[in-house]
Amino acid sequence: MSDKQPSENVVDYKATLNLPQTDFAMKANLAVREAKWLDDWYADDIYQQIRASRIGKKKYILHDGPPYANGSIHLGHAVNKVLKDIIVKSRVMDGMDAPYVPGWDCHGLPIELKVEEKIGKVGVKVDATTFRKACREYALSQVELQKKDFKRLGVFGDWDNPYLTMNFKQEADIVRSLAAIQKNGHIQPGLKPVNWCLDCGSALAEAEVEYEDKKSDAIDVGFGVVDLADLSAKLGVSVSTPTDIVIWTTTPWTLPANQAVALHAELDYQLVEVESDRGTHNLILAKELVASACERYQLEHPKVLADFTGDKIEHLLLQHPLIAERQVPVILGEHVTAGSGTGAVHTAPGHGVDDYKVGLQYRLAVDNPVGSNGVYLPTAPIFAGEHIYKANPQIIEALGATGRLWAHKKITHSYPHCWRHKTPIIFRATPQWFINMEQCAMRETALNEIENNIEFIPDWGKNRMQSMVDGRPDWCISRQRTWGVPIPFFVHKDTHELHPRTPELIEEVAKLIEQEGVDAWFNRDGKDFLSAEDAEQYNCVRDTLDVWFDSGTTHFAVLDQRDDLQSPADLYLEGSDQHRGWFQTSLLASIGVRGHAPYKSLLTHGFTVDENGRKLSKSLGNYIPLEEIIKQLGADGLRLYVASSDYRYEIAASKEIFNRVSDSYRRIRNTLRFMLANLNGFVPSRDALPMDELIALDQYIIQRASEVQATIRKAYDEMNFHVVTNALTNFCINDLGGFYLDIIKDRQYTTKADSQARRSAQTALYHLVQAFVRWMSPILSFTAQEAWELIPEQAEKYVFTAEWYDLPKSTQHNLISESDWQALIQVKSAVNKQIEAARNAKLVGSNLSAKVDIWADEALKTILDRLENELRFVLITSQVAVHPFDASQGEATDIDGLRVAVSSADGEKCVRCWHVLPDVNTHAGHEGLCSRCIINLPSGTGEERKYA
Repeated sequence: MSDKQPSENVVDYKATLNLPQTDFAMKANLAVREAKWLDDWYADDIYQQIRASRIGKKKYILHDGPPYANGSIHLGHAVNKVLKDIIVKSRVMDGMDAPYVPGWDCHGLPIELKVEEKIGKVGVKVDATTFRKACREYALSQVELQKKDFKRLGVFGDWDNPYLTMNFKQEADIVRSLAAIQKNGHIQPGLKPVNWCLDCGSALAEAEVEYEDKKSDAIDVGFGVVDLADLSAKLGVSVSTPTDIVIWTTTPWTLPANQAVALHAELDYQLVEVESDRGTHNLILAKELVASACERYQLEHPKVLADFTGDKIEHLLLQHPLIAERQVPVILGEHVTAGSGTGAVHTAPGHGVDDYKVGLQYRLAVDNPVGSNGVYLPTAPIFAGEHIYKANPQIIEALGATGRLWAHKKITHSYPHCWRHKTPIIFRATPQWFINMEQCAMRETALNEIENNIEFIPDWGKNRMQSMVDGRPDWCISRQRTWGVPIPFFVHKDTHELHPRTPELIEEVAKLIEQEGVDAWFNRDGKDFLSAEDAEQYNCVRDTLDVWFDSGTTHFAVLDQRDDLQSPADLYLEGSDQHRGWFQTSLLASIGVRGHAPYKSLLTHGFTVDENGRKLSKSLGNYIPLEEIIKQLGADGLRLYVASSDYRYEIAASKEIFNRVSDSYRRIRNTLRFMLANLNGFVPSRDALPMDELIALDQYIIQRASEVQATIRKAYDEMNFHVVTNALTNFCINDLGGFYLDIIKDRQYTTKADSQARRSAQTALYHLVQAFVRWMSPILSFTAQEAWELIPEQAEKYVFTAEWYDLPKSTQHNLISESDWQALIQVKSAVNKQIEAARNAKLVGSNLSAKVDIWADEALKTILDRLENELRFVLITSQVAVHPFDASQGEATDIDGLRVAVSSADGEKCVRCWHVLPDVNTHAGHEGLCSRCIINLPSGTGEERKYA
């Protein structure tokens, strides 16, 4: 505008435009506004309103795997909870009743350690009852901390009534599930080697073990043949020279517990004669390993005296290399291989699972001379009172002194570590309680469920879980801790059998736990439950249950106990580590209770890593605090990040990635903003037009939205959320922003407010925004509800209680087809390229200053002609002329049979619509207007309206 004052007779035609208005605008304080909205929603009891809207509908149960109640949540937690929330909200949009009950794992060692830091160890500074009370209070404080953070993410659930494994009722039901598993024959006591953490002072579950590199002493040790005559007879050769069967081990400290040496029955072995600094000696080694072993022992030219298979020397007696009074047999085992070492395996049933299994066949003693603290017990045959790691060099020295050490070398190898302390564990036989994998077909049933009755998403999870169940040992469910659910068994002092009334007794205990918590068991004696005679004969078990048992039985203690839930669940969703954790323990516990899996489907997500694939860690400097992400993106931006990732694999996180997500969010939000702004003044009940009365372009975009909605609904159903976000953003960019919305601006702004052309576009926008907000609501929940409240005549208060929008369909059969519209879009793209070239050549200014001549082949011309005068609006140019194809005219395009020429439009620029037309300034009394704008002036416009 010029600073010169307009003359008094100039009409303000700009004031006649239908410029959009909306309160829905981009604001910098999204994170602050989200928090305020959450307060309002929860004050309005949003979760119960959603539940009430689906009373009587088909249920969909996503059962929440309980996070551990210790410490603030991080990005990995957020990924997990947001994925669950997206699924639940999308199922509600499907019309289902999808309750979501969050839960927490509240017992176990990490909480004990935190409480010990504050009040000291049990029995030292505090009694067990006081300690458990402090553990309960600490766990509750952590639940409240994490609950607040989860709610901040926009995750809806029954936060006022979550499940906690430390709730008295749930503790009682955990005990009841134990009773059911015991009654069905799956529980077995045993002195078995278990994963033992010296720092925890307790057994560990398989899921609590991780593998890290460890430096160990690798030694080759000779077990001398006691009776050479017996060896000669077994091999059919004369043997008179001292002979050793050599074993290889990386745990010298286990040698005091050795009970045998294992060979493979069908493996080829050789008796070889060697010369060393100790004179002539015979060695028995696997044939494949003779060369490598002799090289390790620095022995040259071994002489083969005999070839034989392992079964030939079964039961041959050997001298223990450290304990003079102990002789041990040669036994046969399938676990022995010739992959490395010597082909002979040192066997200590008290310190290894394979050793234990083969030991059962040969009735070997399960000797464990090591205490819970890693110190040899007073009853140990040697090194009593010495810590096993301090004894290691002494054992090696003793073997060397007696001539039994053939080699010693430090090696680095993968070794099991405690997942909490990151320290090496040991295998140690202790009295424990197990769920037996073979007894009553536990393993067989589990594998059958995995193969036939569980859907795995992604499908590779099936093979992963099959292999883990197929190879897993018995589940050690007992722990020697203070803070946990008890194993309320009564064991006979002499026979070690369970009391014959065990199920009934456990139910008595469970009823007390419902009233008093776990202290109901720990603070009572056997005489409180048994007759005086039985109380003298039976001991009370004071072990606690593995916390994986607590969470693994939530199908019984939660799903079966709450009226709003049901079992089996439709879905369990957790990280990929839970194939060996919660997914597996839940499966085994459910089979133990009821004989089948507790879930129909398992969905696995990957872990969050940086852009280089490294685990997010403060020590690596790549850790991004969750509050920082929310401050930058808002919860909706974080939710979009989660949904946009292909969560089946590792999920990369970085500031650059978050910036890209922010750009995508703005695209979606600005598209919404435009649509809502252009519904200003639109009253659907009064102004909406039937589908068949809409302009062809408007009918097309609704049809296109129907196709996008089908894609989005299918993607939600299949839980492919990155497909949802791709479809959403592509619709914004290509169909709306890059095509439809640009075209309708002219109609929206320049036609009469109540004209058929404008109402047609507004009707389409109304249907689009109704569908669009629903599409995004499971992911962009805050933004969707903000937009929802601005949709005219919205019937429901919350988008979260709505169902998918039923987009209207046309009954006409002479519409421009979908394929024709795709051809038109391609033509529009080709024309835009030519206009851009003309603009660069200074032939034209904006699109509306251009005239476009098109030469099209017959098929394409037929399509273009159907639009008639609307073609220029679709191409967003002032003038268009379509001619039969002529290869000598215009410029070639990327489309065969299409040539285009761009020139300056004829006429003058209309001050109102900016189109360049020949009839501008040709109408008396309407200076600067085209005839179309004159027709579209509102009633009452006259000379009295001046420029502002």
